[in-house]
Amino acid sequence: MSTDVRQLSTTEGFLCGGLAACIAVTISNPAEVAKTRLQLQGELVKGGGVKVYNNAFDAMIKTWRNEGIRGMQRGLGVAYAYQIPLNGSRLSFYEPFRRTINRVFGWSSADQIPITSLVAGAASGVVGAIIGNPLFLVKARMQAYSPALPIGTQRHYRNSFDALATIWRTEGIRGYVRGMDAAILRTAMGSSVQLPTYNWTKNQLVGHSILPGDSVWTFLASSSVSGVCVCLVMQPADTALTRMYNQPTTKLPDGRVVGALYKSPIDCLWRTVKTEGVLGWYKGSLAHFLRITPHTIITLTMNDVIRNLYKDLTWGRSYV
Repeated sequence: MSTDVRQLSTTEGFLCGGLAACIAVTISNPAEVAKTRLQLQGELVKGGGVKVYNNAFDAMIKTWRNEGIRGMQRGLGVAYAYQIPLNGSRLSFYEPFRRTINRVFGWSSADQIPITSLVAGAASGVVGAIIGNPLFLVKARMQAYSPALPIGTQRHYRNSFDALATIWRTEGIRGYVRGMDAAILRTAMGSSVQLPTYNWTKNQLVGHSILPGDSVWTFLASSSVSGVCVCLVMQPADTALTRMYNQPTTKLPDGRVVGALYKSPIDCLWRTVKTEGVLGWYKGSLAHFLRITPHTIITLTMNDVIRNLYKDLTWGRSYV
């Protein structure tokens, strides 16, 4: 019998990763609604303006009281649709990219080399961000909408299909790619550390015989470390992305519809820091942590669980 470990195909990995992310987003979506609204609160206002929400917990409590479960889970349907291309790509393309880069430089494809892991993580994230941009745009705008406590530009879409149709009708094809540069920046930064830190932590725990390789506790511990790292690295770009997506638009004389506040994510970050200070980049950071940490833990843990279950069901326990 061969001693090689059988690998899932890219398609199989894509589907397993997408399913794992959909499970995670069901739990993490309420915190993301709070994060989105906190990031838009006091946008480009000296001193932060009037605070509707005091913190992440206050945002979730007020959303629940005023909008109920529908408000807490606003944008969940399109979030499911978005998670499949984003995390399906991120989780399925990471290993093929990493192994390919290693081989190009003459290293063993099995070696976990920090620089190639970072590049592979960023590249797989960029693929997902490009594919999923229209859905992420719709999700952000739907989560920003509040009939009770409006913050930022408000757009009331009946559902995600209405949102896509409205964007096409009012903004054209450019509307679907609005904020894509910010999405690429955000996702590349998050993806560059998500899987590398997860795999490094997992390898340390297993390599030093602290935990067994197939233990759920190993998956949970590795995911926890990864989630904290993602939150720290990605927060400024995440704030820029939310604002780029939700900014009002204006039509130029040549007919193009462009953002009325920001030209690019770098311009957004610069204008934010000039008006609100560095802390403006970190608005909603607690909500981001409450969202990204359980989301990362559940996604990566369930990805391993689902992949192993799929291998058992498809190949039997002799797949190694």
